[in-house]
Amino acid sequence: MVQASDQPQSAQSAQRFFGLTRQVIGAAIEVHRHLGPGMLESAYEACLTQELVNAGLLVERQKVLPIVYKGQRLDVGYRLDLVVERSLILELKAVERLDRVHLSQMLSYLKLSGHQLGLLINFNVPQLKEGIRRVANTLPK
Repeated sequence: MVQASDQPQSAQSAQRFFGLTRQVIGAAIEVHRHLGPGMLESAYEACLTQELVNAGLLVERQKVLPIVYKGQRLDVGYRLDLVVERSLILELKAVERLDRVHLSQMLSYLKLSGHQLGLLINFNVPQLKEGIRRVANTLPK
């Protein structure tokens, strides 16, 4: 039997992210089950935050994400909807469909924040599994 301490760091990291994303997706499904599609993004954000906090997870809501331009940190209005356990960015949507611009937004957030993984979740779908996209930052910082 392989112990977690026997696994390479990257494998442990992958398992931790897998467990965390599974927990977050479960909480998002629970919110969608209760609210359904058609609500405002802010309603989903508040309810998902509550679900995650109730599950014992650390959640940062509307976290400011400055950009660094020529050595200066500038607040240009970027806000991360939710950051879970200081490692997973959640970008929540309530739109007809996810477009390339939403994916580009998430990739920018991952790059600017230095985080490796994010979930793009569109609640305005009949079944939530149709509205979830996992996005990984493969670009160097």
